[in-house]
Amino acid sequence: MNSSQPRESVRPQPLGSVRAERPHDRVRGTERSEGRRAELLAIGRRLFADTSYDALSMDDIARQAHVAKGLIYYYFRSKRGYYLAIVEDSVADLVTSAAGGLERPAVDRLHRTIDGYLRYAEHNQAAYRTIVSGGVGFDAEVHAIRDGVREAIVATIAEGAYGRTAIAPVARTGLLAWVCGVEGATLDWIGRPELSRDALRELLVKTLGGTLRAIEEVDPTHPAPAPARRDD
Repeated sequence: MNSSQPRESVRPQPLGSVRAERPHDRVRGTERSEGRRAELLAIGRRLFADTSYDALSMDDIARQAHVAKGLIYYYFRSKRGYYLAIVEDSVADLVTSAAGGLERPAVDRLHRTIDGYLRYAEHNQAAYRTIVSGGVGFDAEVHAIRDGVREAIVATIAEGAYGRTAIAPVARTGLLAWVCGVEGATLDWIGRPELSRDALRELLVKTLGGTLRAIEEVDPTHPAPAPARRDD
């Protein structure tokens, strides 16, 4: 380098010209990040609603979502991480619905819970099949999501039927068996929708009445509520 050439002078910046990051800047950054993640989850819920995990590559997802593939990796690390987050996010509404509405009469709450469950399965068929079947291969995380949904529904039924969620093993096993039956019936229904949603809901309500009466026969400390005795 020719020493005769003039050097570019670098002037020091005056004190205070570089503003330190403030707490509310970090809050805004976090909110933007959470908002962007929520947008990606919403997009994923639409993409995977009726499409299986294996049917979409990350390139397909990025192209249909109109985002860079790296952005998905940034938030979710992998396709599997993205899909699990989508499944967990989509069933969160179902779990919230199942656990809510305690101010309603028990029968109304039961109808609403089952109807919401069937609506979810109807509009998120691929995700529902993934949850009930246990995920991609043996997926412990998807199993945990499925178990969470089951426990939320069992707790809702127990609260409505017995006024508490802490119930004896016989009652819990009976209600869990009913929930597993609901899963099988729902899988069959979304594959062969020969019944209306209303008809299936009423059928499931009736079978629950039979389950509650059977629980009482085995364990009299858990008597079936009055609505379950309407057919007697």
